[in-house]
Amino acid sequence: MTATGTSTVSALPLPADESPKHYLVTGGAGFLGVNLVRYLLARGHRVTSFDLAPFDYDDCRALVREVRGDIRDPEFVREALKGAQIVVHCAAALPLYSPEDIRSTDVDGTRQVAEAAREAKCERIIHVSSTAVYGIPDHHPLLEDDALDGVGPYGRAKVDAEAVCVEMREWHGLCLPILRPKSFIGPERLGVFALLYDWAKDGHGFPMIGSGRNRYQLLDVEDLCDAIYLCCTLGTERVNDVFNVGAADFLTMREDYQAVLDRAGFGKRVVGLPAGPAIRTLRLLERLKLSPLYQWVYETASRDSFVSIERAERVLGFRPKYSNADALVRNYEWYLANLQRFRSATGISHRVPWRQGVLRLAKVFF
Repeated sequence: MTATGTSTVSALPLPADESPKHYLVTGGAGFLGVNLVRYLLARGHRVTSFDLAPFDYDDCRALVREVRGDIRDPEFVREALKGAQIVVHCAAALPLYSPEDIRSTDVDGTRQVAEAAREAKCERIIHVSSTAVYGIPDHHPLLEDDALDGVGPYGRAKVDAEAVCVEMREWHGLCLPILRPKSFIGPERLGVFALLYDWAKDGHGFPMIGSGRNRYQLLDVEDLCDAIYLCCTLGTERVNDVFNVGAADFLTMREDYQAVLDRAGFGKRVVGLPAGPAIRTLRLLERLKLSPLYQWVYETASRDSFVSIERAERVLGFRPKYSNADALVRNYEWYLANLQRFRSATGISHRVPWRQGVLRLAKVFF
């Protein structure tokens, strides 16, 4: 670990039958992006990061080719693709962006990347989608062949971006695996999870919509990197499909989140709130722009939400290492070690804490 708690890049040997490749990671400066960049560098690969944001991670910045630009601009996309053999498409506009930016980035940007990668004769493109494509389901576990019904601009855009990928795969013969990860956490992840970590470190309990007895599957970012890498390295006939990715070991939401409060050591508890009134209140606060929580978060927080990872286990050999509780506590410990880096930062990406708005006032009651 470095002084700031960020993992340094240390080399791992490649398997005997695997040679170094040149990877392009779109959204390389984001939370998933930097974790994947480190993962690939540690395995001896060359990496280009393509992002609007600067790649400002001191531990590996000198090892990365950086292209800064908009994924919707074909000139920047072509520049980023120079020399790339494999593309991992992580870039996306998150739910707190405007509906117009979400659609143009997540759908049009995906088409831009896929078409340019085809022209550049890249070996394959891995598209990182989301289980948000399933919307608010009526059964569990969710399977890859279940109907898609995205909630809100982000969920609908993710559905349409996948349709672009299927079109490019079927019409142009591309190797284009699609991964649907559950909400993933780990080093560099803040966003909505910073609410839990901030309240835990300050010795407060944490409110939860509903009883918390629902099962809500998460995913550690290192396990997601493993799944991505399997799609990058296994035979095309095995990987050219859709795969759910999530933790194999998870309890109820109350039990998993309680692990963070227990780690904080103040004896505080998760506190359940009646789901109906809480959701109605959060809808109003979202409309008034007084809360960072968006529809898909608060509409699903009190419901079961888990997917079957059987296909990824069977076809890819995917074996997640972290439980929900492991991943949450690991992320919390990273948060504590790096608090000075982002104490005054807020925004709408996963790399910074989201503005708590009026929810900060509620903290005193817990």
